[in-house]
Amino acid sequence: MKTQTETFRGYAKIAALAAQTAVECRFPQEVETVLSVHASATLTGADAGNGEVRYYGKAHFSVVYEDAEKRLCRAEKAVEWAADCKDERCYPALAARAKVAVENVSVRREGASVFVTALLGADIALYGEQSFEYLAGGELVVNRTPANATVAHLCGGAAETDDEFETEFIGDIMQHTQAVNVTDIVCETGSLRVEGEINLGILALKGGDSLVSFERLVPFRFDIPCEACSFGCSAQANVSVLSVAIKADADEERGRCRIFAEFTLSAQACIYEEITLDAVSDAFSVTNELTLTHTDVTCTTAADGAHITERVTGRAALSAPVDFTDVLQAVTCQRAEANLTYGEGGQRVEGVALATLLMRGKDGCRGIEISLPFSIPVEGNATDLSVLVCGMSARQKQEGEIDAEATLKICLREERESVCRIVCGATEGAPVPVNDSAISVYIPRAGDGLWELAKSLKKSPEEVAANNPDIEFPVKEGQRVIVYRKKTLQIS
Repeated sequence: MKTQTETFRGYAKIAALAAQTAVECRFPQEVETVLSVHASATLTGADAGNGEVRYYGKAHFSVVYEDAEKRLCRAEKAVEWAADCKDERCYPALAARAKVAVENVSVRREGASVFVTALLGADIALYGEQSFEYLAGGELVVNRTPANATVAHLCGGAAETDDEFETEFIGDIMQHTQAVNVTDIVCETGSLRVEGEINLGILALKGGDSLVSFERLVPFRFDIPCEACSFGCSAQANVSVLSVAIKADADEERGRCRIFAEFTLSAQACIYEEITLDAVSDAFSVTNELTLTHTDVTCTTAADGAHITERVTGRAALSAPVDFTDVLQAVTCQRAEANLTYGEGGQRVEGVALATLLMRGKDGCRGIEISLPFSIPVEGNATDLSVLVCGMSARQKQEGEIDAEATLKICLREERESVCRIVCGATEGAPVPVNDSAISVYIPRAGDGLWELAKSLKKSPEEVAANNPDIEFPVKEGQRVIVYRKKTLQIS
């Protein structure tokens, strides 16, 4: 018995890893009172090795503080960092893609110095070549069912975007934050289009020792070349801000200020190309028993993203007490910590919106961390979540209590997997007993299809159908199936 097999080879995601690392930065002794601290991280690269992935980049820290003379000051520093994630599935031929985010920022004082520590979380995907054999034909009766397999194509690129807008008069920019929200990913012929917006937050010195904060949503668009990309493909993309340059031109006569912002962006994307295999889902031999071996083919695709905008309000939790002697000056460093949860009511996005509230009281300026919890029901079965916090405001209506509002832009994306079982090999067994009768009549089970009957009778589906032209498959209860066998009459 001869069988024909073919080999499928394609690039695919091998494993998904998660890791954490801490990056620390030291600020000198002139930092008396820390008011606001911000940390961001950019990824320079990620390399797979034997048993580990090494990923590295830069962390940028900015601090707004009061010095010993109660003057408002700022300081910025960048720190290079490197970390590794251990996993026995790693080897050098794999390609590693990592997404890094700041999960937490803490401040501590040791002696005269202030140390800021950022906890970085990394999601790492490993890609490599996968292959499998599948039965394509041979001296067998086969049932073919199209099976889908996917090939992953990695691509990326860099782009620049800018924005220009006018504000009220400010004396100096003290701190800026930026967060990215991807709103659309579209596969086109030869390129991947990625669109979104950057939420730029600015903390500025208005005059004297007065602070003010404001925000700006800056749209962006990427067109990433990729020959494998076409309509019908699906894709995932991650966009990060590599650098920001901000310049302010003040017009004292008009009492206005012109802000110029330039952004350098980086995008990493994975495009899933779906390939249909003319695979065998079942087979038998008319002469011998057959033992089949199977393989499960996993087809990975990225579903369209869901975008939700929600306004949340409520009583905020405070890191320190406040009273009516405190005057609110600015809300800065807006961010969110959120997770997807599953329950009887379905999927929900649960977390807290966080920000730094800058207050001026009788003892000077101080920063208070506020947190506003939220729980939002969402549809679908998302696997990836990002939450952008914008337009956060706070006020003290009752002494000692802060009521906060925030707009949440939630992006949900789903990576779907489907599994198809196909035949990858066949082993010949004992001969099938030969029936010498010219005609056989079988009583099938109601609901049996043509393939099931042919396999049990060890006859091709075409022969069974030709012998029973009046029967429609699947068969009904009480029907009879006839098998004719050609006999050679010998005359002596």
